[in-house]
Amino acid sequence: MNIPNVTIQQLLEAGVHLGHKTLRWNPKMKKYIFGKRDSIHIIDLTQTLELTKIALEKVFEVVANNGKILFVSTKKQASEAIAEVAKETDQYFVNYRWLGGMLTNWGTISNSIKKLKKLEIDLVTENRGFTKKELLKMSVKKDKLQRSLGGIAEMKKVPDLVFIIDTNYESLAIQESVKLGIPIIAILDSNSNPDGIDFPIPGNDDARRSIDLYCNLIKDTINNAKKIAPSIETKKTSEKNNTTEKLKTVAEIDRDKLEKKFSSKKENKIN
Repeated sequence: MNIPNVTIQQLLEAGVHLGHKTLRWNPKMKKYIFGKRDSIHIIDLTQTLELTKIALEKVFEVVANNGKILFVSTKKQASEAIAEVAKETDQYFVNYRWLGGMLTNWGTISNSIKKLKKLEIDLVTENRGFTKKELLKMSVKKDKLQRSLGGIAEMKKVPDLVFIIDTNYESLAIQESVKLGIPIIAILDSNSNPDGIDFPIPGNDDARRSIDLYCNLIKDTINNAKKIAPSIETKKTSEKNNTTEKLKTVAEIDRDKLEKKFSSKKENKIN
């Protein structure tokens, strides 16, 4: 399993160890806290290091089996970073607003995605007979849908793994993922709620350097996993070959039966 190497020095330089002020902490995060300095909680990086490796192993496993990851973070500091990683690695993302039922009511969300795609086609097709006012309304509607659904427009089914930055912002996404049994990797700051998180990574979820480090580690892991993942075409060819072999085997068995039957009749006639 080829996952990128990460050291405590890298975590320190990125400010991963810096939590929130002690007054803002969540007591459920106590086991991940090393101590406090100047009224700020310090996160235990030895745990962060180990848990990061475990989370990256999960990412590798999912992608190596042609699974898909949904990146979620609607907070300003992380929204651009997760969108960039998702686009570069051909995954999905939500970085504007989590719509209720995005996972648990996939049928309705799919219909909204179809509307988005239809609007995109209508707006780029010339001579459709729309007035300027109609085109303006369509453009506004498309932009609104694009912000909310653009990152999951190609998602055909629920993802195999969800990656979240800041659980306080994304509580609804966590609820829906838990309900559907989708594994969750999440960055947990000292004020976060770790409940429902399958693969926690204790660390700063506000500093851009920390966020960039998490995203780069996951991006490298995905790219490494893709190198050994069987392509969709390879899988289809393999399945087709297996089916052909099975059909061939059945045909051979039938032919043997017919030959035996024919030989038996021929012998009876001779006798």
